[in-house]
Amino acid sequence: MNGWVITMVSQARIMISAGDLEIDVSGAAVEIDARLIQMRHDDTWSIVLQRLRDARAAAIDAAIDAARDVGLPERGHAFRALIENCSLIKKPDQVLAAIHYLRDVEQVKDSPPRVVNQLFTDAGIEPPGNLSLYLNRLKERGLLMVPVEYGDKNRFSRLTDAGRAHLDKQSTS
Repeated sequence: MNGWVITMVSQARIMISAGDLEIDVSGAAVEIDARLIQMRHDDTWSIVLQRLRDARAAAIDAAIDAARDVGLPERGHAFRALIENCSLIKKPDQVLAAIHYLRDVEQVKDSPPRVVNQLFTDAGIEPPGNLSLYLNRLKERGLLMVPVEYGDKNRFSRLTDAGRAHLDKQSTS
């Protein structure tokens, strides 16, 4: 039996430009997969990702600088507005909001108790007092976590997805 075998090969293309580094890969899916694997091994992919992270960080820094230049509210007023707009009355919710504010708005990575308490003072809100107690209870509830590389140091606490959802829920209640 004499037959013809016709194979169809679909073509794909990936283009990424990060500064002066450009990735342009085209061909069959198998070829693209092989090229991407090669890029991971020779650090090309890591370099592109780092450049994208750097560009993102630079954009955030520029936005923060621009906000300061046009006279947006200083940190105390901004934090107080967050507390009031979200109707956060309970102290644990306010502490959770403070960690959110420091991490996501101010991009602070290390916040010892004095930094958190100062944020409350700047906002004209009574500081939490025994901050460790609040942070530990928020961690027990799964609303905060400390990345493994920092051991169990509360000063490096970050909101979990559940913590973000909790704040979102409070602001819509």
